[in-house]
Amino acid sequence: MSSAGCGVHSAFIVDRDGAVVTHANVLVSVEWSRVLDDVSTAHVIIHPDGDCCAQLGSVRTWRHKLVIARDGVTVWEGPIIQAEWRYGLVELWASDVLVWLDRRVPHQSQEFTSTDLTDIANWLIEDGFAPDDPGHTVEILGPANVDGGRAYTVDDGQSGDHLRDLADTGLDYTAVGSTIVLMPEDWSASVGMLTDADLPEGLIVAEDGSQLATRVIVHGDQNSGVKGISGGADDYYGLLEISTEQTSVKTAASAEAAARSRRAANYPVPVFLSSDEVTLSPEAAVDVARLVPGWCVDVATQVTCRPLTQRLKIVGLKVEEDGDGESVKVVLAPVTSELEG
Repeated sequence: MSSAGCGVHSAFIVDRDGAVVTHANVLVSVEWSRVLDDVSTAHVIIHPDGDCCAQLGSVRTWRHKLVIARDGVTVWEGPIIQAEWRYGLVELWASDVLVWLDRRVPHQSQEFTSTDLTDIANWLIEDGFAPDDPGHTVEILGPANVDGGRAYTVDDGQSGDHLRDLADTGLDYTAVGSTIVLMPEDWSASVGMLTDADLPEGLIVAEDGSQLATRVIVHGDQNSGVKGISGGADDYYGLLEISTEQTSVKTAASAEAAARSRRAANYPVPVFLSSDEVTLSPEAAVDVARLVPGWCVDVATQVTCRPLTQRLKIVGLKVEEDGDGESVKVVLAPVTSELEG
């Protein structure tokens, strides 16, 4: 296992039919990311050499896919969205497999009643790809344990937006290569340990009460009159209320589940380690390929006035390599507590 600052990248272009168009023999720079509940991106600059120039000249957006490997292990892939050709350089921008769902719509009308959110998400994904599959798989790590009522109408709305809506109410998802991973919001499997020595820029222990709510009210569509409530006055904090609208929520049970999920994410006040793209030490002994959003790392700091050891969820990863070496940055967040019954 290489450390977080010593990885070597390679890249190649793949046609829609699966054939390799060309390898990026001279990779000037590479940047790729992973994010939770959204589409990740990648960017490469290639110096074309020999026959590679003509082959790179044939690259077309949406037709071809960028594949990136780190130390021989594929870590990212997705369709090329933008390409630029300059003298001696080719620059490519790509998005992961989830971006296709932003260009797909429901292909049939479907209504769900008291259905686990992972099952609804799986239906959205499979329906979105059914007429034309660029190559994908779905991995479900476990049920969300949040039942939802949702109704989708053929040709109405983008499938990607419907999936993001589910992520607001108790579900997480991410893309790893061509696999879309679905997991409960409280998924907490750990992939490693980080300490102060692994984070040379330092850590900030923070307590953020700006989103605290002891009572959450979720309203469904205005015409339905559906409403869900979780919590009430708290012996320690008192009463802090948030009222929000989720127009896609159709049943009282799903409104209550959404309210529990929203409250669980912000009660009690989260104490967390600040994680605005924390750069890992080049000597940090972590497997970068395993730093997948939705999984967790255990982080311990002893150098602040409030020492803290905490399991934090990975919500973002950005890896860059150029002539100056490799940089690995992670964004971490508190793990959502288990939903109330």
